Amino acid sequence: MTYRVGILGATGAVGQRFIQLLDDHPTFDLACVTASEASAGKTYRDAAKWRVDTPIPDDVAELEVRETDPDAIPDDLDLLFSSLPSGVAADVEPALCEAGYVVSSNSSNDRMAEDVPLTIPEINPDHLGLIDVQRDERGWDGALIKNPNCSTITMVPTLAALDEFGLDRVHVSTLQAVSGAGYSGVTSMEILDNAVPHIGGEEEKMETESRKLLGEFDGASFSLHEADVSASCNRIPTLDGHLENVFAELDADPSATEVRDALAAAPSADLHSSPDQLIHVFGDDQPERPQPRMDRMRGDGMQVSAGGVQTTPNGVKYNCLAHNTIRGAAGASLLNGELLAADGWL
Repeated sequence: MTYRVGILGATGAVGQRFIQLLDDHPTFDLACVTASEASAGKTYRDAAKWRVDTPIPDDVAELEVRETDPDAIPDDLDLLFSSLPSGVAADVEPALCEAGYVVSSNSSNDRMAEDVPLTIPEINPDHLGLIDVQRDERGWDGALIKNPNCSTITMVPTLAALDEFGLDRVHVSTLQAVSGAGYSGVTSMEILDNAVPHIGGEEEKMETESRKLLGEFDGASFSLHEADVSASCNRIPTLDGHLENVFAELDADPSATEVRDALAAAPSADLHSSPDQLIHVFGDDQPERPQPRMDRMRGDGMQVSAGGVQTTPNGVKYNCLAHNTIRGAAGASLLNGELLAADGWL
């Protein structure tokens, strides 16, 4: 079965990734693109400053850009992917859900809302059950589902794999690519020959979203995971790929081999965009991996890489990496859309 979909905020960096990933998708047919009022009425080719490393698909290039407004969007769409700025999304997304649209969103607003699923399909697909709670409480015919922040989604699959050892406390320091700030987010004079040891709001997102993703859903509500998470987020001059140094305190005392085996055995999902193996694990013969330039496109940019595994007196330390605009943004929302379709929510 094929579903008609649209992209909200289609001219931006993440919107362009959506278009790239949806090209020739077996389940989704892109039928609508929206942007700001200034772009509405133009063809997508004329409205977008295309910066992705593949050409604009011909059929998308000639689509007319619509204004991001419920009255301007066709009512026969099965699913909307959102890459809107959170300030815009906070108003637009609830209005669309109330109008009956199902929205799979990369925007940061409402990720921690008690009735909004924050989902990584390989980790917590059962949290989609919050949609029933959401519809009951808000009176919506549509639904809103979120994927986590791009740095959170890099780390959480590895933490989920280690939870069997009793995850107690997590410390993480990130080395995040400039694309995470958007095309104009960091100037060259600011980042070249430099590192910026603060990214506004990023640390709080990692510290809260990870606990929701790893928490339990009982059919009516979710509970946060009990682990304490502390994050330090830093911007460095790589283009794509967030590298993270993780220190996890565990109740058990696994060996480095047991940790690597647990990471490598992390379950994938039977979805089109999910990699065959969720986490690629480097052995102790390659302590310098993963690296952004070398490893961000593993699994077509949807795989997490981990390496540098070493035991500590109270747990383990390791590095992990994922492509921040594919696995960490557009690809994550796309994967959630595939989960919505597979589980019968569309």
